[in-house]
Amino acid sequence: MKKEELKKAALKFFALNGYEGTSLNQIADEVGIKKSSIYSHYKGKDELFLEVVREAKLTELQMKKDYFQKNSKLDAKEFLYGYLVYIKEIFQQNQSLKFWLRMGFFPPVHLYTVVQEEVMEVEIFQEKWLEKMFLHWIEQGNIIVENERTATIAYNGVLIAMMVELVYYEQTKRVDEKIAALWTVFWQGIS
Repeated sequence: MKKEELKKAALKFFALNGYEGTSLNQIADEVGIKKSSIYSHYKGKDELFLEVVREAKLTELQMKKDYFQKNSKLDAKEFLYGYLVYIKEIFQQNQSLKFWLRMGFFPPVHLYTVVQEEVMEVEIFQEKWLEKMFLHWIEQGNIIVENERTATIAYNGVLIAMMVELVYYEQTKRVDEKIAALWTVFWQGIS
């Protein structure tokens, strides 16, 4: 039970303050234990942080998988625009994903490689699904683009630009404006 409470408290503080701005004392105080008790569950801050990272990754993977499976029959325009809106909403509403997004852009320097490997696992998963979808739409004549890889890379660029807005700005209006502009140009380019 305490281990789950520790992860929940760690997520809260890592999401708010980042790795460097979070202390084990803060986490222990939040849970109502002494800092030394954390070591009966984790070797240290790095291990706790990486467990929170991996759980956030699994949350994102599952949410993306759910979207892909539930919406794979939609036409290209509905699927792709819907995915942008879905990604925006889950990253704005889910604390674990807010943390994940922030750490994807600003991981602790000494854990950079480990965190980037976790991030790339999600990126590769997403790219495989998108390539499959783009190939289907190209074969059906629903979109006009050189190949599914090019379309996937371009669409990922749209997603990343939106995520940068989510990291730097909490203002929904600004994020929505960026999505509208990115979407308009992207869709005109492939349809």
